Amino acid sequence: MSRRLAWALVALAVLASAAIRLRLLEVPLDRDEGEYAYVGQLLLQGVPPYAGAYNLKFPGIYGAYAVSLALFGQTGAGVHWGLLVVSAATAVLVYALAARLAGRATGVVASAAFAAHALNPKLLGTAAYAEHFVLLSAVGGLLVLVRATEARRLGWLVASGLLLGVALLMKQSGGLFAAGAAAYVLLGSSASPPPARAERIQAGAALLLAALVPFAAVCLLLLAAGTFGTFWFWTFAYAAEYAGATDLPTGLGNLRRALAAIAPSSAVLLALAAIGTAALARDADRRRRDFLLLLLAASVIATAAGLHFRRHYFLLMLPAVVTLAARGARAVAGLLAGSRSPLLTTGVPVALAAIAVLQPVVASRAVLFELGPVPVSRAIYGRNPFPESLEIARYIRERTGEADRVAVVGSEPQIYFYAGRRSATGYIYTYPLMELHRYAGAMQREMIREIEGANPKYLVFVSAPRSWLPKPQSDMTIFHWFEVYQRGFTRVGVVDLLPRREPVYAWDDEAARYTPRSDIWLAVYERRRSGP
Repeated sequence: MSRRLAWALVALAVLASAAIRLRLLEVPLDRDEGEYAYVGQLLLQGVPPYAGAYNLKFPGIYGAYAVSLALFGQTGAGVHWGLLVVSAATAVLVYALAARLAGRATGVVASAAFAAHALNPKLLGTAAYAEHFVLLSAVGGLLVLVRATEARRLGWLVASGLLLGVALLMKQSGGLFAAGAAAYVLLGSSASPPPARAERIQAGAALLLAALVPFAAVCLLLLAAGTFGTFWFWTFAYAAEYAGATDLPTGLGNLRRALAAIAPSSAVLLALAAIGTAALARDADRRRRDFLLLLLAASVIATAAGLHFRRHYFLLMLPAVVTLAARGARAVAGLLAGSRSPLLTTGVPVALAAIAVLQPVVASRAVLFELGPVPVSRAIYGRNPFPESLEIARYIRERTGEADRVAVVGSEPQIYFYAGRRSATGYIYTYPLMELHRYAGAMQREMIREIEGANPKYLVFVSAPRSWLPKPQSDMTIFHWFEVYQRGFTRVGVVDLLPRREPVYAWDDEAARYTPRSDIWLAVYERRRSGP
């Protein structure tokens, strides 16, 4: 395949996926997007990470969102414009990496498959999760790594480490790509004969040290901002509790449910990837074999971290899987090479590759091509109150000033972002309060103190299981407190999410009389002049 044709096909795939994402710009943000957008908004206001909002994720994703919001506007569409750019850039890098490892045709198939599957609603690919941003830095770092090991240049190796360090900052699981890269360097597979052991150890150490530089720089910035202690507690102390809370049987159940949701729309890609992985055993190019196996191993471990196996975690496996699938199509062509029929030798591999690329797009054609923004949100997330957050935020924004505080008692941080109002508490998620760990009770008491101290003008209470994920043994102090605290407020809004019907909105006097009829509803309360 000529270079010009290869780039033309990659451009076609990238533009097609970008056109689909353009249609989905106005899809309401989900919780993770709302969290990142709200903290990114705070960053643009000069509020450092972990000062106004707490979470266990590293702060790189907040910086990436702040850049998106600054470039494309502080709206949900601005968030999705950022995702469009990041996803398109990653697809180009996937082509460059796969082509360098296995040729242009392999690179084209890998890039097109990545562009299509990164959109897959079954992977929650339409939302701007941290995994998309991890992959941009990780694939870029791996591409530079290949160049560095071929040229045996320390400068390129340091550049690779820095990019992989940025992937770590986006999310802790991104650090697995740096670990895989270091293992590749230590194996010395890129050169024949391999470098001496001392040279390999030196190169691996240089890469890992470079990967830690972005993290060290952020730690210094947080020390200067005065939020390092909060950062350390949430991203290490609490994160350790969170990561170890899932036992193996539960984790396997999570994996089965995730694969049951994802595999049907990616079956051909997965089958070709399995063929490509098997073909690596007979690959004469040790560099390619070791690189792809280590990339696959790093991706699998990153996806399995914590044994939660949430569907968007599987996005981390896409670069490895699409490259192996492209290799699988080439292996099929090799098996059919003895046939005299061009239809078999060329047509079958090309058809399999095309089906692997297009299968998720066809499987989710209603979401990707037909439904409007709100029905898309319902199709992907069910009755989670993501579209309703827009209307609640509008109501609050119109009745508050920038100095007023709002408290959302539940896990709906997108309300803060849409309203453009500061939270009365750093607990923008209430999941940690319901989990069974040693900090849960203290977290509830701290959230209560913060809300009472800030004296918010509006409260939003979320009665939705997915906004809390309570367990039978969960501490219910926060609910008992709210029953008393809300007596100092007047209920001025109710949003009732009825099954298979349009949500019911009741505002002001009507809200005081309305009784929710479903198991998922949100209530808005305004502080009385006398205070709570």
